[in-house]
Amino acid sequence: MAEIIQRDGTWTFEGDALRLTPGRDKSVGLLRRTLGELTVPLEALAGISFEQGRKAGRLRLRLREGADPLLQATGGRLTDAADPYQLVVESDRYGVAEYLVEEVRNSLLLEGIPADPVASYLLPGPAVPLSVSAGDGTAGFDGERVRLEWNWKTEDAKAAAGARTLAVTDIIGVEWQPSVGLDDGYLRFTVRGERTKVPPKYDPNSVQLWGFRKDPLMALVAAAVQARLPHPAAAAREAPPESPKALTAGEPAEDGHDALLRRLRELGELHRSGVLTDEEFALAKQAVLRRM
Repeated sequence: MAEIIQRDGTWTFEGDALRLTPGRDKSVGLLRRTLGELTVPLEALAGISFEQGRKAGRLRLRLREGADPLLQATGGRLTDAADPYQLVVESDRYGVAEYLVEEVRNSLLLEGIPADPVASYLLPGPAVPLSVSAGDGTAGFDGERVRLEWNWKTEDAKAAAGARTLAVTDIIGVEWQPSVGLDDGYLRFTVRGERTKVPPKYDPNSVQLWGFRKDPLMALVAAAVQARLPHPAAAAREAPPESPKALTAGEPAEDGHDALLRRLRELGELHRSGVLTDEEFALAKQAVLRRM
């Protein structure tokens, strides 16, 4: 077992899983504290890295694409403080962090865990029931239905229809977008038969967010719903094939060999930019070459 204990939290590696426990320091984001302890199975990991700084370093987990409904719903838009897959490491614990990284990487190699996307969620998503009040409304989810209720700040045109109840079986998509600069954020549900999108300010299937403290908690509602929707990989398999006419009218279809070459170029760019270590790049490259 390898373990690192910091004010930011505690990471414990038990061979087949990493247990991530948020700390109680005031710097720990509200989303991480509310989400609580996470258990990440080894097969959900694509890699782990440690970045040293002058005063503090940072451990980062990379999950395989499609493994976590929280990352799927938020699309990489979580801030560092809200991201449960990061840990701030004090300078006197750099050796412990490097040991943890080595242990996880060795286990990934020994178990032959690929970095490829997965076809089903490997993490369960936040526990329900959930209820979050932020922006112009309150979003609640009990595992089967989403309930949207409005407050005095809601635009009249949206509030006029009253509270909304959406069955999860009618929801075909969910998205959380944080407020950035002058642009408002939102929690939006795409409902079957209601595909026309209007600004969140007027959309009865959206909660508008203005960048306040509780906004990140809406991401938990998004993730809990996402965990109960068909996995994106399954949805892609079930999508009807494009007609020959559609293919000839647009860009030519990319064959498997071209897709793998493109993946090799992407891996090279990630390696040059420092996202992938030499070892991670070599493993990922070998996996692509085997498929070729």
